[in-house]
Amino acid sequence: MSIEAMIGIALGVFLIAFAFAPIGMGGGMLFVPLLHYGAGWDIDGRIIAASLTLTAVVSYGSGLAHRKEGHVDDAIVKTGLYGAIPGAIAGVFIVSLIGEHLDDVFKLLSLVMIIWAIRKSVTKMSSVGSPEESEVNVQNESVETAPLRLGAAVGGMLSSVLAIGAGVIYVPILRAFGHLAPRRAIGSSLHFMMAVIPLSIVTHVAFLPSDSIEQLTSDAPFIAGLALLTFLGARSGARFGMKHLSEARIMQLFLGIIVIVAIRYIIDLGGF
Repeated sequence: MSIEAMIGIALGVFLIAFAFAPIGMGGGMLFVPLLHYGAGWDIDGRIIAASLTLTAVVSYGSGLAHRKEGHVDDAIVKTGLYGAIPGAIAGVFIVSLIGEHLDDVFKLLSLVMIIWAIRKSVTKMSSVGSPEESEVNVQNESVETAPLRLGAAVGGMLSSVLAIGAGVIYVPILRAFGHLAPRRAIGSSLHFMMAVIPLSIVTHVAFLPSDSIEQLTSDAPFIAGLALLTFLGARSGARFGMKHLSEARIMQLFLGIIVIVAIRYIIDLGGF
Protein backbone atom coordinates (compact mmCIF):
# COMPACT_ATOMS: atom_id res chain seq x y z
CA MET A 1 0.00 0.00 0.00
CA SER A 2 1.37 3.43 -0.92
CA ILE A 3 2.00 6.19 1.62
CA GLU A 4 -0.67 8.29 -0.08
CA ALA A 5 -3.25 5.50 0.32
CA MET A 6 -2.35 5.03 3.99
CA ILE A 7 -2.72 8.76 4.65
CA GLY A 8 -6.05 8.81 2.81
CA ILE A 9 -7.38 5.85 4.80
CA ALA A 10 -6.15 7.37 8.09
CA LEU A 11 -7.88 10.67 7.30
CA GLY A 12 -10.98 8.78 6.18
CA VAL A 13 -11.41 6.80 9.42
CA PHE A 14 -10.92 9.96 11.51
CA LEU A 15 -13.57 11.88 9.55
CA ILE A 16 -16.02 8.95 9.56
CA ALA A 17 -15.71 8.62 13.34
CA PHE A 18 -16.01 12.39 13.80
CA ALA A 19 -19.10 12.65 11.62
CA PHE A 20 -21.07 9.62 12.79
CA ALA A 21 -20.33 9.59 16.52
CA PRO A 22 -22.82 12.42 17.23
CA ILE A 23 -25.72 10.61 15.51
CA GLY A 24 -25.40 7.19 17.16
CA MET A 25 -23.86 5.33 14.23
CA GLY A 26 -20.59 3.40 14.29
CA GLY A 27 -19.49 4.18 10.73
CA GLY A 28 -19.08 0.53 9.70
CA MET A 29 -21.13 1.14 6.57
CA LEU A 30 -18.18 3.24 5.37
CA PHE A 31 -15.22 1.50 7.06
CA VAL A 32 -15.64 -1.63 4.93
CA PRO A 33 -15.66 0.16 1.53
CA LEU A 34 -12.77 2.35 2.72
CA LEU A 35 -10.63 -0.72 3.49
CA HIS A 36 -11.94 -2.66 0.48
CA TYR A 37 -11.33 0.01 -2.17
CA GLY A 38 -8.64 2.04 -0.42
CA ALA A 39 -6.45 -0.72 1.03
CA GLY A 40 -7.43 -3.41 -1.48
CA TRP A 41 -8.65 -5.87 1.17
CA ASP A 42 -11.00 -8.66 0.13
CA ILE A 43 -14.44 -8.74 1.71
CA ASP A 44 -14.04 -11.64 4.11
CA GLY A 45 -13.88 -12.36 7.83
CA ARG A 46 -10.68 -10.34 8.17
CA ILE A 47 -12.15 -7.08 6.85
CA ILE A 48 -15.31 -7.63 8.91
CA ALA A 49 -13.25 -8.09 12.09
CA ALA A 50 -11.17 -4.97 11.31
CA SER A 51 -14.22 -2.85 10.49
CA LEU A 52 -16.00 -4.02 13.63
CA THR A 53 -12.91 -3.09 15.66
CA LEU A 54 -13.02 0.47 14.34
CA THR A 55 -16.79 0.58 14.84
CA ALA A 56 -16.37 -0.58 18.44
CA VAL A 57 -13.89 2.23 19.04
CA VAL A 58 -16.41 4.76 17.71
CA SER A 59 -19.12 3.33 19.97
CA TYR A 60 -16.91 3.57 23.06
CA GLY A 61 -15.51 7.00 22.23
CA SER A 62 -18.93 8.49 21.57
CA GLY A 63 -20.87 6.31 24.02
CA LEU A 64 -18.80 7.40 26.99
CA ALA A 65 -19.25 11.04 25.99
CA HIS A 66 -23.04 10.53 25.81
CA ARG A 67 -23.03 8.77 29.19
CA LYS A 68 -21.17 11.70 30.73
CA GLU A 69 -23.96 13.98 29.53
CA GLY A 70 -26.65 11.60 30.88
CA HIS A 71 -27.95 10.56 27.44
CA VAL A 72 -28.33 6.83 28.16
CA ASP A 73 -31.23 4.71 29.43
CA ASP A 74 -29.56 1.72 31.10
CA ALA A 75 -32.80 -0.16 31.75
CA ILE A 76 -33.81 -0.08 28.09
CA VAL A 77 -30.28 -0.98 26.98
CA LYS A 78 -30.36 -4.04 29.24
CA THR A 79 -33.75 -5.05 27.86
CA GLY A 80 -32.62 -4.69 24.24
CA LEU A 81 -29.41 -6.65 24.75
CA TYR A 82 -31.48 -9.80 25.30
CA GLY A 83 -32.19 -9.55 21.57
CA ALA A 84 -29.05 -7.87 20.25
CA ILE A 85 -26.50 -10.34 21.65
CA PRO A 86 -28.13 -13.54 20.31
CA GLY A 87 -28.67 -11.73 16.99
CA ALA A 88 -24.98 -10.85 16.75
CA ILE A 89 -23.89 -14.44 17.42
CA ALA A 90 -26.36 -15.72 14.80
CA GLY A 91 -24.90 -13.22 12.32
CA VAL A 92 -21.41 -14.70 12.72
CA PHE A 93 -22.76 -18.16 11.89
CA ILE A 94 -24.45 -16.71 8.79
CA VAL A 95 -21.12 -15.26 7.61
CA SER A 96 -19.38 -18.60 8.12
CA LEU A 97 -22.10 -20.39 6.11
CA ILE A 98 -21.93 -17.91 3.21
CA GLY A 99 -18.21 -18.62 2.79
CA GLU A 100 -16.74 -17.78 -0.62
CA HIS A 101 -19.90 -15.98 -1.75
CA LEU A 102 -19.53 -13.36 0.99
CA ASP A 103 -18.37 -10.57 -1.37
CA ASP A 104 -21.53 -10.56 -3.51
CA VAL A 105 -23.91 -11.30 -0.62
CA PHE A 106 -22.28 -8.57 1.48
CA LYS A 107 -22.63 -5.95 -1.24
CA LEU A 108 -26.20 -6.96 -2.03
CA LEU A 109 -27.26 -6.80 1.63
CA SER A 110 -25.38 -3.53 2.01
CA LEU A 111 -27.41 -2.06 -0.85
CA VAL A 112 -30.60 -3.07 0.96
CA MET A 113 -29.28 -1.46 4.14
CA ILE A 114 -28.30 1.69 2.24
CA ILE A 115 -31.84 1.99 0.83
CA TRP A 116 -33.20 1.57 4.38
CA ALA A 117 -30.70 4.15 5.69
CA ILE A 118 -31.64 6.66 2.99
CA ARG A 119 -35.34 6.24 3.75
CA LYS A 120 -34.87 6.61 7.52
CA SER A 121 -32.42 9.49 7.12
CA VAL A 122 -34.74 11.45 4.84
CA THR A 123 -37.61 10.89 7.30
CA LYS A 124 -35.40 11.93 10.19
CA MET A 125 -34.24 15.10 8.45
CA SER A 126 -37.83 16.08 7.68
CA SER A 127 -38.78 15.72 11.35
CA VAL A 128 -35.81 17.54 12.91
CA GLY A 129 -37.04 20.51 14.86
CA SER A 130 -40.62 19.29 15.02
CA PRO A 131 -42.40 19.16 18.40
CA GLU A 132 -42.14 15.37 18.67
CA GLU A 133 -38.34 15.67 18.54
CA SER A 134 -38.11 17.27 21.99
CA GLU A 135 -35.52 16.00 24.46
CA VAL A 136 -38.03 14.25 26.69
CA ASN A 137 -39.23 10.70 26.44
CA VAL A 138 -42.35 10.42 24.33
CA GLN A 139 -45.37 10.74 26.62
CA ASN A 140 -43.58 8.59 29.21
CA GLU A 141 -44.99 5.52 27.46
CA SER A 142 -44.02 2.07 28.70
CA VAL A 143 -41.38 0.10 26.84
CA GLU A 144 -42.67 -2.34 24.21
CA THR A 145 -40.35 -5.19 25.19
CA ALA A 146 -41.05 -7.79 22.47
CA PRO A 147 -40.66 -5.54 19.39
CA LEU A 148 -37.71 -3.76 21.01
CA ARG A 149 -35.86 -7.06 21.49
CA LEU A 150 -36.80 -8.30 18.03
CA GLY A 151 -35.56 -5.10 16.42
CA ALA A 152 -32.37 -5.23 18.49
CA ALA A 153 -31.84 -8.85 17.37
CA VAL A 154 -32.07 -7.78 13.72
CA GLY A 155 -29.60 -4.98 14.44
CA GLY A 156 -27.19 -7.37 16.16
CA MET A 157 -27.38 -9.86 13.30
CA LEU A 158 -26.75 -7.17 10.66
CA SER A 159 -23.90 -5.81 12.77
CA SER A 160 -22.09 -9.15 12.51
CA VAL A 161 -22.96 -9.81 8.87
CA LEU A 162 -22.26 -6.31 7.49
CA ALA A 163 -19.58 -5.17 10.00
CA ILE A 164 -21.65 -2.16 11.03
CA GLY A 165 -22.63 -0.67 14.36
CA ALA A 166 -26.30 -0.97 13.31
CA GLY A 167 -27.19 2.42 14.75
CA VAL A 168 -29.37 2.91 11.68
CA ILE A 169 -31.50 0.07 13.12
CA TYR A 170 -31.05 0.63 16.86
CA VAL A 171 -31.93 4.33 16.94
CA PRO A 172 -35.30 3.98 15.17
CA ILE A 173 -36.36 0.97 17.29
CA LEU A 174 -35.34 2.77 20.49
CA ARG A 175 -37.41 5.75 19.37
CA ALA A 176 -40.40 3.65 18.31
CA PHE A 177 -40.52 0.95 21.01
CA GLY A 178 -38.42 2.40 23.83
CA HIS A 179 -40.06 5.82 23.41
CA LEU A 180 -36.78 7.60 23.98
CA ALA A 181 -35.96 11.18 23.07
CA PRO A 182 -33.55 11.55 20.12
CA ARG A 183 -30.30 12.19 21.98
CA ARG A 184 -31.10 9.52 24.59
CA ALA A 185 -31.87 7.02 21.81
CA ILE A 186 -28.50 7.81 20.23
CA GLY A 187 -26.63 7.31 23.51
CA SER A 188 -28.48 4.05 24.20
CA SER A 189 -27.81 2.85 20.64
CA LEU A 190 -24.09 3.37 21.20
CA HIS A 191 -24.29 1.31 24.40
CA PHE A 192 -25.87 -1.55 22.44
CA MET A 193 -22.80 -1.42 20.21
CA MET A 194 -20.40 -1.26 23.17
CA ALA A 195 -21.73 -4.61 24.40
CA VAL A 196 -22.49 -6.37 21.12
CA ILE A 197 -19.54 -5.55 18.86
CA PRO A 198 -16.68 -6.90 21.06
CA LEU A 199 -18.56 -10.20 21.35
CA SER A 200 -19.07 -10.25 17.58
CA ILE A 201 -15.36 -9.58 16.95
CA VAL A 202 -14.25 -12.43 19.22
CA THR A 203 -16.73 -14.83 17.60
CA HIS A 204 -15.65 -13.80 14.07
CA VAL A 205 -11.96 -14.29 14.88
CA ALA A 206 -12.73 -17.74 16.29
CA PHE A 207 -14.15 -18.73 12.89
CA LEU A 208 -11.33 -17.27 10.78
CA PRO A 209 -9.02 -19.70 8.93
CA SER A 210 -5.34 -19.71 9.93
CA ASP A 211 -4.19 -17.71 6.89
CA SER A 212 -6.70 -14.92 7.62
CA ILE A 213 -5.56 -14.82 11.25
CA GLU A 214 -1.95 -14.49 10.08
CA GLN A 215 -2.93 -11.62 7.78
CA LEU A 216 -4.89 -9.97 10.58
CA THR A 217 -1.93 -10.34 12.93
CA SER A 218 0.47 -8.79 10.42
CA ASP A 219 -1.97 -5.91 9.93
CA ALA A 220 -2.37 -5.38 13.70
CA PRO A 221 -0.08 -2.29 13.91
CA PHE A 222 -1.93 -0.67 10.99
CA ILE A 223 -5.34 -1.47 12.52
CA ALA A 224 -4.16 -0.21 15.94
CA GLY A 225 -3.11 3.09 14.39
CA LEU A 226 -6.47 3.43 12.67
CA ALA A 227 -8.22 2.56 15.94
CA LEU A 228 -6.39 5.38 17.74
CA LEU A 229 -7.42 7.88 15.06
CA THR A 230 -10.96 6.52 15.20
CA PHE A 231 -11.12 7.02 18.96
CA LEU A 232 -9.84 10.59 18.69
CA GLY A 233 -12.34 11.31 15.92
CA ALA A 234 -15.25 9.78 17.85
CA ARG A 235 -14.49 11.61 21.10
CA SER A 236 -13.98 14.97 19.45
CA GLY A 237 -16.94 14.43 17.11
CA ALA A 238 -19.30 13.50 19.95
CA ARG A 239 -18.29 16.48 22.08
CA PHE A 240 -18.35 18.93 19.18
CA GLY A 241 -21.42 17.49 17.53
CA MET A 242 -23.63 17.51 20.62
CA LYS A 243 -23.07 21.25 20.94
CA HIS A 244 -22.35 22.67 17.51
CA LEU A 245 -23.10 20.40 14.56
CA SER A 246 -26.48 20.42 12.87
CA GLU A 247 -27.87 16.88 12.79
CA ALA A 248 -29.49 17.66 9.44
CA ARG A 249 -26.11 18.67 7.98
CA ILE A 250 -24.47 15.46 9.20
CA MET A 251 -27.30 13.39 7.74
CA GLN A 252 -26.93 15.15 4.39
CA LEU A 253 -23.22 14.28 4.34
CA PHE A 254 -24.02 10.71 5.32
CA LEU A 255 -26.57 10.39 2.50
CA GLY A 256 -24.14 11.74 -0.07
CA ILE A 257 -21.41 9.29 0.91
CA ILE A 258 -23.60 6.18 1.07
CA VAL A 259 -25.09 6.98 -2.34
CA ILE A 260 -21.53 6.97 -3.75
CA VAL A 261 -20.83 3.65 -1.99
CA ALA A 262 -24.10 2.22 -3.37
CA ILE A 263 -23.14 3.20 -6.93
CA ARG A 264 -19.75 1.50 -6.55
CA TYR A 265 -21.37 -1.68 -5.17
CA ILE A 266 -23.82 -1.71 -8.09
CA ILE A 267 -20.92 -1.40 -10.55
CA ASP A 268 -19.15 -4.33 -8.87
CA LEU A 269 -22.26 -6.52 -8.74
CA GLY A 270 -23.16 -5.75 -12.33
CA GLY A 271 -19.63 -6.38 -13.58
CA PHE A 272 -19.52 -3.05 -15.41
